[in-house]
Amino acid sequence: MTAYLFENARIVDGTSPEAGEPASVLIEGNIIREVGPSVRSESAERIDLAGRTLMPGLIDAHVHVIAGMANLGQNAKLPDPVVTVRAFKIMGEMLMRGFTTVRDLGGATSGLAAAAAEAPWPTPRLNICGKALSQSGGHTDYRGPYDDTPAPKTGHTLGNLGRICDGVPEVRKAAREELKSGAHFIKVMANGGIASPTDPIHFLGFSREELMAAVEEAENAGTYVAAHLYTDKAIRRAIECGIHSLEHCNLIAPETAKLAVESGCIAVPTLVTYEKLGVEGPALGLPPASIAKVDSVRLAGMESLAIMREAGLSMAFGTDLLGEMHRHQSEEFVIRSRVLPTHEVIAAATHVAAKLLRMEGQIGCVAPGAFADLIVVDGDPLKDISLLTRQGAHLPMIMKDGVFIKRG
Repeated sequence: MTAYLFENARIVDGTSPEAGEPASVLIEGNIIREVGPSVRSESAERIDLAGRTLMPGLIDAHVHVIAGMANLGQNAKLPDPVVTVRAFKIMGEMLMRGFTTVRDLGGATSGLAAAAAEAPWPTPRLNICGKALSQSGGHTDYRGPYDDTPAPKTGHTLGNLGRICDGVPEVRKAAREELKSGAHFIKVMANGGIASPTDPIHFLGFSREELMAAVEEAENAGTYVAAHLYTDKAIRRAIECGIHSLEHCNLIAPETAKLAVESGCIAVPTLVTYEKLGVEGPALGLPPASIAKVDSVRLAGMESLAIMREAGLSMAFGTDLLGEMHRHQSEEFVIRSRVLPTHEVIAAATHVAAKLLRMEGQIGCVAPGAFADLIVVDGDPLKDISLLTRQGAHLPMIMKDGVFIKRG
């Protein structure tokens, strides 16, 4: 069994505004075996981290690893092998930025997850919902106003983020099929979206009965529902229907944020995607109608962070980037730090995200029994969070599952 002993490690995990006192961390196989001021091992390779910071591997709780194109309608038409190759490139680059776990919010299948587990090249841990559920004319229905082609019920392409289902029976069946296929949770499109052609932002997706059917099916399987949401009305309705993971939430109001706290929800803001969509979207093929929707949610995004923090609503780290914009993933840290304390921004990508993924104690922490998913940072990200950007340039070491992915 391979063993490593990190010494003089100042641990930053988002639980404190200051780095911890120098400690030793013993890795045996793929598990953190011991953490303390004076850990000893006769067999472990010793690695001195003096002057550097040790962090849990980062977690991005809102990605689309199959979105190799910004134009999602065109992405859905690509052959599965092309989407697969692009997805592996996207996942590999995420890992080299220090993201050892990602939660996919629509598109990635259990087949892709199995391929990632078998592949000889490294990828992050993949937590998936399978295909997101959308009503006809909702987010992930890319047919356009003049296209009445029947929506497929089976045989969904890998490049398609979602599947269309209408009415309680279809929603139940779609949720059950995704769970049967290996989804860790269910995703519903409960509000209008930017990248789809016929659903303005204010549209509500699904009836209450359909949303509650999805929630019941998820709860029957011991898991939860995540929902695509922008407007306050849509967010409040989703909370009342039992939805647990609130994605985006740009237009949330204070009273609704308080209701989310009372209901035990977790929010996943994704601010970097709107900043980049407005600038780079047109050149990358995002339709003009989608570009016109961006500002309606982008400008309120920063205010939503303050509203949710004031209410005490837990926020996980998410990015929701598409196509070539994936390279901006780590810039979400800098954007959030303009409003939130740095250690809370880091917490979003460590223990808060781990709680959302229901993997507390396994990921997002440097603790005995956790997976050995770790990154080493040149400097202190609590003092300069931009050290987590620049495509991993300040991360000389990245370890996933006890194996060095990068060792400078």
